[in-house]
Amino acid sequence: MRLGRAVRQEPALQRQAHRGALLRPWLQQAQHRQDGIPLPRDGDGHGSHTASTAAGNKVTGVTIDGSVFSNGTATGMAPGAKVAAYKVCWTGKPGINPGCYNSDSVAAINAAVADGVDVINYSIGGSSESDVLDPVAQAFRGASNAGVYVANSAGNSGPGASTLDHPAPWVTTVAASTHRQAFAAVELGNGARYVGASTTPSLTTATPFITSLSAKLASASEASAKLCAAGTLDPAKVSGKVVQCDRGVVDRIEKSFEVKRAGGVGMVMTNTSTNSINGDYHPIPSVHVDAPARQPILDYIASAGSAATAKIVPLTAQEQATAPQVPEIAAFSSRGPSTTTEGDILKPDIAAPGVDVLAAVAPPFHFGRDWDLISGTSMASPHIAGIGALMKAKHPSWLPSEIKSALMTAAGDTVSSANDPFAQGAGQVSPNPAADPGLVYPTTPNEYRQYMVSLGIRFSPPFDTLTPVSASNLNQASIAIGKLAGVETVTRRVKNVGSSTATYSAAVNVPGFDAVVTPSSLTLEPGASGAFEVEFTRTDAALGSWAIGSLTWTGAGHTVRSPVALQPVAVSSPDEVHGDASASGSKQFDVVPGFTGELTSTVDGLVGVTPEAGSVTTGEFDIAAPVVDADTKKYTVTVPADASAARFSLDAVDDTADLDLFVYKGGDLVDLSASGAADEQVTMLSPSAGTYDVYVNGFATPGGATSYGLANFVVPAASAGNATITPNPAPVTVGQPTTLTASWSGLDPAKRWFGVIRFADAEAVTFFSVG
Repeated sequence: MRLGRAVRQEPALQRQAHRGALLRPWLQQAQHRQDGIPLPRDGDGHGSHTASTAAGNKVTGVTIDGSVFSNGTATGMAPGAKVAAYKVCWTGKPGINPGCYNSDSVAAINAAVADGVDVINYSIGGSSESDVLDPVAQAFRGASNAGVYVANSAGNSGPGASTLDHPAPWVTTVAASTHRQAFAAVELGNGARYVGASTTPSLTTATPFITSLSAKLASASEASAKLCAAGTLDPAKVSGKVVQCDRGVVDRIEKSFEVKRAGGVGMVMTNTSTNSINGDYHPIPSVHVDAPARQPILDYIASAGSAATAKIVPLTAQEQATAPQVPEIAAFSSRGPSTTTEGDILKPDIAAPGVDVLAAVAPPFHFGRDWDLISGTSMASPHIAGIGALMKAKHPSWLPSEIKSALMTAAGDTVSSANDPFAQGAGQVSPNPAADPGLVYPTTPNEYRQYMVSLGIRFSPPFDTLTPVSASNLNQASIAIGKLAGVETVTRRVKNVGSSTATYSAAVNVPGFDAVVTPSSLTLEPGASGAFEVEFTRTDAALGSWAIGSLTWTGAGHTVRSPVALQPVAVSSPDEVHGDASASGSKQFDVVPGFTGELTSTVDGLVGVTPEAGSVTTGEFDIAAPVVDADTKKYTVTVPADASAARFSLDAVDDTADLDLFVYKGGDLVDLSASGAADEQVTMLSPSAGTYDVYVNGFATPGGATSYGLANFVVPAASAGNATITPNPAPVTVGQPTTLTASWSGLDPAKRWFGVIRFADAEAVTFFSVG
């Protein structure tokens, strides 16, 4: 059994990984080169950690900084598996920027498949959702077609909605969860106590307590000192004290090492906004508290002055009972719903331990440690990959989709995300029940091809006659409908993987909907499959909000549960209607109404724009402080009050390049498009008035400077008189598709045109573009 592993760091330790958006110091700090040639060594420990989590041997006597950690025993999920590692992230030769390129990932995936791996773990991703047609996603489809099970990290951009990556249905997208309670309390001199994460020894003596800002070296900046960056603290002020450090930018354990260097004996790390709390193994007693505790702690230090003290102590019984329970989804774990699939594919698929995971690391990047605790969905994904390897060994004939199905339907709820499949997916992985799931939802390579046909992809013979299958109807162990207009029916197929004939009965529950399963009972011989339909009819579910529930088959001692997510809408319409450049023309499109009556539509725009020409070279983009230079260009766009929409559309001349797009307002990042593609686009509906800064960055420009055109559209909430929708009004029947025609005239074909189609009494809009 071999596992293929490709490496790119999702934010282990502290850093949030924005694809193409942040400096990558974890790649820069370990320059493994010989005669200018990069070597395939693991410089930062990310690869060692993920590989040993998936398939590390059982090791006893595990220590960190010379102390036995936990019970001193560590093991990977599948210790009997062999690991084939494929490095796809490089520091590069001098003069070449570091990065993780899609071309390297595709090459690694293809090499792993050719080498005969059974499972691939891919702890790589971005902060904006890639498309299922992305080259890496398609390489994974090829791997799945070859029987390789693939686990992907969901991303570390949570807890906001629609922050995940890897929406493709042929991979298992993994959220990060907690897996143990590791807490302590900081007790202030005034008796106030604040619970936080901690795995270090206690500090039970009241000890002088100061802020890192008050202890900064004269040469250090205030911003760096607040973060306890290396070399910022004055030993004369820190020695013998507990130091408060803000979270951010600097690796969490690097902060405590700086406090220790300056002679401090303890650290209290404070979140500056709601985020995860992590029990990293610090070199001195430490506790990590969330944002609500920060200001009271600062206020106490300010009021008590030199008399301020702190202890780091175990929890009381009451505190233990009210501390966060496990398993829980980490705040940083990226969430759904998926935007590139219009919410019709439910992601993430499952959750696994991803907070304070102990595994092997590379000592140069971990203060000389061979083992360390790291957090991230990068750490969750190899848990699923390793369990997938065990499943593959037990069921060698199973399709990758059947392994995924078994893991999902056997999963259990997390604590407070039980009703949020966009956080936990199907729930926390439960390996033993998954080994004997009763039923599975098989998805074949041809069914994935049929899904792609529904996206407009055309295959060569013998696959050119395949009929389309929509995302909602793809045979997955979950159900999602992003735009459900009144009533909709989905189909599924299950297979009995038990050893005897069994009868299963269905139960479905989605508040706000009537749901009917037909047939409601299935009797299946071993290896036999049965198809069924589920009809969902909206009753009182709120329009525009997700209704969450489940579909469960029960029988033969098994409970086979699938998450269900439905978003009812007044009108289900396509995201966009696009026409080729021409002075006049028309395009038909279908809408599905959630009511019976007349549907009235209007068009805001169309607005014509001549793209601005520019070029960028390869270079990093600092998302916190963008700098305009050869690799980054800036454009200023003014959006008036009551604008209908704004779109910033980037079109690169070289389709092999990777350009990224970032949009700021008042210095704050409001949106970005940073996939692995050459072209990027940000569209904002009803944007707030103001001045926007639009940055174009060259993440990868293989041919040197890459030219592009940037079209910045601002659409007023009024018709320009150059576009119509017919018929208008249109007679409609609930749940029945209706064909409309979008027409345009009098346009300059040399320009690009953009507008917004709106429907009366409906939140749904359809973007309208020409050229």
